[in-house]
Amino acid sequence: MKNRIAALRAERSWTQADLAQRIGVSRQSINAIETGKFDPSLPVAFRLAKLFSLTIEEIFDDD
Repeated sequence: MKNRIAALRAERSWTQADLAQRIGVSRQSINAIETGKFDPSLPVAFRLAKLFSLTIEEIFDDD
């Protein structure tokens, strides 16, 4: 699944570790989500959306 997480994170000058800590997952999980190797669980997707003040659909694209 394509997503905008890397760009959103970069806009805030956060590392993968910074983002991981903010939503309670590992840095490896953030890397896997950003590269499309892993789709986040619904609770993680909601935490990302809330953190970035966006909807899930604005972050993820199932194209």
